Amino acid sequence: MGSVLRFLVDREVIRRATRPLPLGTLAVNVSGAALLGFFGGLVLSKEAALLAGTAFVGAYTTFSTWMLETQRLGEERQLRAALANIVVSVALGTTAALVGQRIGAHI
Repeated sequence: MGSVLRFLVDREVIRRATRPLPLGTLAVNVSGAALLGFFGGLVLSKEAALLAGTAFVGAYTTFSTWMLETQRLGEERQLRAALANIVVSVALGTTAALVGQRIGAHI
């Protein structure tokens, strides 16, 4: 389910965006970080946390696509876009995970 949702979200963002950054992958990975943080903030059994975090969010997010898209930006000499992709992804992903964790802890 996670990989199908990733495909749908990525395609919808790409359809609407015309930027050099791979915004579909960014949207998927940031929302996945928020979701993983949320699950981490909840009091879940070990099995439920593993299923939610690894099975669903792991299939939903994509580190390899993020790195491939960044490498391709570098190959195309879009070095600012490649660096921005790394910095923005890490900053937004970390922030999203922290916000998700706080929300999950308060439920």
